[in-house]
Amino acid sequence: MQIHLSLQQKWILRGLGCLSLLGFVGLPAQALTPDEAGHLLRRVAFGPQVATVQALLPLTRTQAVEKLINETRSQSVSALPSLPVLEKKRQRQNEAQTQKNQRERNAQSQQLKAWWLQEMLVTPSPLTETMTLFWHNHFTSSLKKVKSPTLMAKQNQLLRRYALGSFADLLQAISCDPAMLRYLDGAVNRKAKPNENFARELLELFTLGEGHYQEADIKAAARAFSGWSLDPNGQAVFKTKQHDQGNKTFMGQTGPWRGEDIIRIILAQPRTGEYLAFQLWKSLISPNPNPTLVKRWGAEFARNQYQIKPLLKTILTSDAFWAERGSLIKSPIELTVGSFRSLGLPPDAEGLVLTSRQLGQDLFNPPNVKGWPGGPNWIDSRTLVARQQFLTRLVEMRPTLNPVLNLSLLPLAPSPASDLSELLLDQRYQLK
Repeated sequence: MQIHLSLQQKWILRGLGCLSLLGFVGLPAQALTPDEAGHLLRRVAFGPQVATVQALLPLTRTQAVEKLINETRSQSVSALPSLPVLEKKRQRQNEAQTQKNQRERNAQSQQLKAWWLQEMLVTPSPLTETMTLFWHNHFTSSLKKVKSPTLMAKQNQLLRRYALGSFADLLQAISCDPAMLRYLDGAVNRKAKPNENFARELLELFTLGEGHYQEADIKAAARAFSGWSLDPNGQAVFKTKQHDQGNKTFMGQTGPWRGEDIIRIILAQPRTGEYLAFQLWKSLISPNPNPTLVKRWGAEFARNQYQIKPLLKTILTSDAFWAERGSLIKSPIELTVGSFRSLGLPPDAEGLVLTSRQLGQDLFNPPNVKGWPGGPNWIDSRTLVARQQFLTRLVEMRPTLNPVLNLSLLPLAPSPASDLSELLLDQRYQLK
């Protein structure tokens, strides 16, 4: 028996959670509602924009996800600011010269932050920047430690280049990235004096997670990654004489391993795919990953040679993704950039550098090697007030409220509000 419903009836049933009950009668995949388009765009594109919502409405969930993934890029559309080649370290500098160099570096850092925010504001592929930001918080490095806007800019380009490509290639590239070599002391890891910082974070934060390796594995990995250095121009250089060429036993396998061998062994561990699926779940779905699905998606990720796009499609087309509305708190970047994009406000990248920092997210300066913890940590008595002040300022700009946004800005339920202040100052607006 076939049941025939009007599009309006199907939208109503979907809103009531009843469409799944009709699945047995062969109901075809349906076009997105504005609320569903808003949900997808809040999670992967900083927020809904009128034109983007309208472009997605004729599409099914799978088609919409495929469209966003197919439109991703590997390069920025905004030109990088002019940054100097890495300076040679001078053995002695007077205080005045040191202060001058610091002021110049601070100015260059501000330019770099404004450049990335500008890219987020104007990019035709916000999913690209969402994933670049995800990897920035996964493979953390900071200006405070690296002390080179030039090296941080190069790392940002690397993260974007691989953001939706191969995680295996990204892992190999980040292991000898100049900013990472400086941030986790890989540039001073020598045969005679191994430095374990990168090896420890590679296992604990980047690939396996705590409890899935031994202390001996860290020591072996540190020896395998020894020999890297930076030349005066900030280029990574491998010095064979500084590399420990002896046998190492890593995760039960023994050989004269180098860094690329360690990564190969890590990628052969089932836990690696599961760990990345776990991290993406927390970023895109909810704070509480489903262990069964994480295990399944991790295995699929490994079978697909760690290609990120297929895993992302699996996540974004899953019932779990579409069932979770308003379960995540917008980060300061998502709140600020998303608001400007959704409301069609003129880009103000320099202003958002300060605002996002005041709200607790200073680009290129995560608080520590674990990155920004996110979730409830975004909200405290100070940042809550600062968020409300930011949104109040947006209301005072009086941007035009398009009816499409009325149905796609808020999670949990479409809003009957017709006044912009009601939407932006609704607590749900700070959720995604």
